[in-house]
Amino acid sequence: MNKNFTYLTLCVASAMSILILGLNGNFDDAYAQGNQVEVSIVNGSATLTENGYDPDPVQVKVGQTVVWTNNDIAFHTVTSGLPGDPDAGALFDSGIEGPTALTGPGTTFEHTFDTAGEFDYHCTLHPALVGKVIVT
Repeated sequence: MNKNFTYLTLCVASAMSILILGLNGNFDDAYAQGNQVEVSIVNGSATLTENGYDPDPVQVKVGQTVVWTNNDIAFHTVTSGLPGDPDAGALFDSGIEGPTALTGPGTTFEHTFDTAGEFDYHCTLHPALVGKVIVT
């Protein structure tokens, strides 16, 4: 009888775990995806006026990191704000030189978003290239 009780307890605990995980539904994408979301700076984006970032807009949760990868042959930046904003680059900026510069194919820049909101960004070298991060 003790074996049956142990087996029944194990079955109930397993069923409860599955139920709880099922009700939680979509596990936090941040953990399912390693807490990073990828954005591509697409090939040819230096001459595009839209669709230069993929995806755009990008949606993330507070605490997630966006990783931009330059898949173009041209240099690019990922600079917070819109072109001409007096505070452009205040939140994040890959810059045009140094270790975070997006100087060619395969180079990356990342930023972790700690606050909810909508954050525009652009390339200082190609001002028509703009994107948005939506943080919830």
